[in-house]
Amino acid sequence: MKRQFLLLLLLCFAVAAPLATAQTAEDSPLSGEAAVAVSPAPGPVSNIQLKDTDNDHGHSVTLSWEISPDDGAGLNNVIGYEIHRALSPEGPFVKRAGVPAGSHSHVDVGSKEESSPDYMKDYIDYYYKIRTITADSAVNAESTVAGPIQSYGQWFNTGRVPVLIFVACFLALTLYFINRAKGGADLYVRPLAGIGAVDEAIGRATEMGKPILYVLGLGTAADIATIASYTILGRVAKKVAEYQTGLIVPCYDPIVMTVAQETVKASYADAGRPDSYKEDMVYFVTQSQFAYVAAVNGTMLRDLPATNIYMGKFYAESLILAETGALAGSIQIAGTDEIAQIPFFVVACDYTLIGEELYAASAYLGREPLLLGSLKAQDYAKAGVILIALVGFILLNFGVDGFKEFFFVSN
Repeated sequence: MKRQFLLLLLLCFAVAAPLATAQTAEDSPLSGEAAVAVSPAPGPVSNIQLKDTDNDHGHSVTLSWEISPDDGAGLNNVIGYEIHRALSPEGPFVKRAGVPAGSHSHVDVGSKEESSPDYMKDYIDYYYKIRTITADSAVNAESTVAGPIQSYGQWFNTGRVPVLIFVACFLALTLYFINRAKGGADLYVRPLAGIGAVDEAIGRATEMGKPILYVLGLGTAADIATIASYTILGRVAKKVAEYQTGLIVPCYDPIVMTVAQETVKASYADAGRPDSYKEDMVYFVTQSQFAYVAAVNGTMLRDLPATNIYMGKFYAESLILAETGALAGSIQIAGTDEIAQIPFFVVACDYTLIGEELYAASAYLGREPLLLGSLKAQDYAKAGVILIALVGFILLNFGVDGFKEFFFVSN
């Protein structure tokens, strides 16, 4: 009996010992999977460099650094870096951005609007530190504080030096040709069929005893196409005054009307017939697009002008005007810099000035040194651009990349 009791006691002790050992291992913080989670923090980034961002308008700082020695080593799974900024070394630091692991630099760009909560003021000290972020947020590491650094804008973008060179060359060409024109040089301008037909169209109107309708378009007095149209209007008005032909100029904009009145009046005075000028030759219609078109179309069908001239900025009304003029049997001469409307004028008018031919026409008719000099400078600048493009194409095909790099322009 005594022997059986001892055997039972030994058996209970043998069963209880493994259970106690298992319980101890389970409760221990240094064993199993829990032990893997506790590991040293990764090293912080080092050698942080701060500088104002080059070639900008300010409100921006560029940071660069050497990545954490544990980035990519698998320690605690480094997943990225957080950029923090403050106005003093002591803080408080505010998170500005996050970048992925392996990143060596970041541009901290703030808003330029003072009302914005992200506004970044120029010419004040900023301090930065970078936090190394791991998958386990409990074992992150922070760098030392770097700074101070100030942001500010640059006067000149060094990445746009090729643009400066081109502008300087174009300015020199313009001044050269203007001086030549002022000196009486006969600068050649390619004849434009549409402008050459103006005299013929005015003569036809004189023979038929019918007026000439001149439409300045729907542009404002500040539009380049409208400004170019004034020069052509002055030439037409002068010929009309010499031939004693009627002239009708309905206007869409009141400011355009005022300038057109003065242009026509001056042309009549230049022709020696100031008494023939009448105020109602140039008049305001309306600033409603299709109401204006309806009024002009009514004038075409009532007065049946011998010649319709459309010079300026036109939109969806271009085909309506041109088709109505063709129905009235008028000779039609058009010109606009609105590319989308040129096809309508081409198919419905007798002569069309395409794009910048409208600007060339003002120089061709006016023969002003400023206009002629600018026009010739533009022609030579275009030829230069084409030549540079051809040279670059040839050099690239031979593997020479330096020429292309010289003409690279940053934003």
